[in-house]
Amino acid sequence: MFRSVLLLVLFPCLLFSQTDSASVNYEFAPSGLHFMPLKASYQEARMGILYYPSDANLKVDIGNSVDLLKLKFPSSRGVLTFGVEFMAYAYSTSYSGHRLQIDALDGFFGGNAAFSKSYDEGRLISRFRIIHNSAHLVDGHYDVEQGVWRGSKTPIPFTRDFGELLLGYEAFKKNYSFRIFGGPAYSTLVRPLEIKKYSFSSGFEYAFYNPFGQVFRKDFNLFAAYYINILGTPVFHGNNNLVAGVKFGQWFDKGILLYLNYYTGNNMFSEYFKDNIQRFGIGFSIDFL
Repeated sequence: MFRSVLLLVLFPCLLFSQTDSASVNYEFAPSGLHFMPLKASYQEARMGILYYPSDANLKVDIGNSVDLLKLKFPSSRGVLTFGVEFMAYAYSTSYSGHRLQIDALDGFFGGNAAFSKSYDEGRLISRFRIIHNSAHLVDGHYDVEQGVWRGSKTPIPFTRDFGELLLGYEAFKKNYSFRIFGGPAYSTLVRPLEIKKYSFSSGFEYAFYNPFGQVFRKDFNLFAAYYINILGTPVFHGNNNLVAGVKFGQWFDKGILLYLNYYTGNNMFSEYFKDNIQRFGIGFSIDFL
């Protein structure tokens, strides 16, 4: 894992040493984000809350992805960026003592490299990222008065160190855009050992610009997104997530999203990964780029 991260950090230096600097434009700490987080993936950096009406529980997302270095290749219309991402999502089961009771938590951190090649009405896109994922039961799952874990569910040592490669295409039209993507992932370390090291994910996103005009002088976009992650736990199966809603603000810029969410598959909170669930949620999140 350390060697992979080191390679990701040193790669720009190797690239500069082999490329004519006159043909490459580079920028440190560029504005914006080259590869936008996938709207329907539950393992992407975002800020927001997803409310489950069936039991009033919450999924709380905290995190961000930042590009640190951008390389532009004008002759080939290519862009290469390197960045970092830190994120976590928490499972809140109640609000007691004027604070959220957090039952479980998944944390992620790592780095990424993204490349795109532009054409007249779209671009080829790719992203490779190296991520450490660990999961934990938190104090909201512990009964202090009884001195036991609730529901006889005790913590398990859950860890995934994985590399993920996504390949896709983005199309830009006058009134809409779409993105399709897919790719494999491989974990160098998994716990529990019954989890398979190989997985695959795919999906799509559609955005329709201002179908009803602007709101408060800002773009008002409709969107729909789907994501599937095929994971072996140990039997391979698909975890499906469908999202549909609106975004206030330009689609590729900062804005506020309000959406409906339907998920089916293994519980996305990794301490409960053996549980098969179906959940409907109402959420909001913020794109801050």
